[in-house]
Amino acid sequence: MDLRQRDKLNFVGFTQVEVRKMERLLTKYKDESLKDDFCKNVARALNRSTGRAGKPVAKWPEIQNWFSDNLEKVPNEISLQIKKKSPHRDRIVFVAEQQRDGELSVLEFEARSSKDGAWYDVDTFLSHRLVDSGQSEFLVRYVGFGAEGDEWVNSRNSLRKRSVALGLSDCHKVKIGDGVVCFRESDDHQAKYYDARVVGIETRWHDMRGCRCLFLIRYDHDGVEEKVRLRRLCV
Repeated sequence: MDLRQRDKLNFVGFTQVEVRKMERLLTKYKDESLKDDFCKNVARALNRSTGRAGKPVAKWPEIQNWFSDNLEKVPNEISLQIKKKSPHRDRIVFVAEQQRDGELSVLEFEARSSKDGAWYDVDTFLSHRLVDSGQSEFLVRYVGFGAEGDEWVNSRNSLRKRSVALGLSDCHKVKIGDGVVCFRESDDHQAKYYDARVVGIETRWHDMRGCRCLFLIRYDHDGVEEKVRLRRLCV
């Protein structure tokens, strides 16, 4: 007797604001939105936003399923070739000028705060300027913070593409000497991400929870060493 295929259960935990954001992402990036790394970035941004506080965690496969289910609804658009207007108009400048509420630009970048040296997800590029050295600086607003947290950051050393959390079985990708981004809970119980380097690895058997290996990391900003699980590491 043939087994009847069960219908896939759609995740219904997205808020209306999140759905509107994902609709804009899907319209702009289409097939690109089905890639694992893309969905992981979206999941990380949604889960760290104030609108998801107190709600179940949005998992990246659920986001990927949503994109897949809605991809055919996206109308075809004529792609436009964007030309740079000056040598200083790099991709980040273009994103800052073209940003609209909810587009991928809020999901792509993280900035290092001069206040504590931690990396925070960028919610909005508010402005940009050229300093005397010829480098670009951007006024950013961080995810989960208001105008009081706005900060000018240097595009060369304090702004980069958002790091991605490692999967439960990605421990083989981490080597001694690798640079990583590590989650660290501050004294005020805030989640902060700092640059660190892997200085030791204790390989262990995996179980149903995934990787059980321990990674000895040394934080770049204060030299403190700590043993952490894979789930706290991003690359």
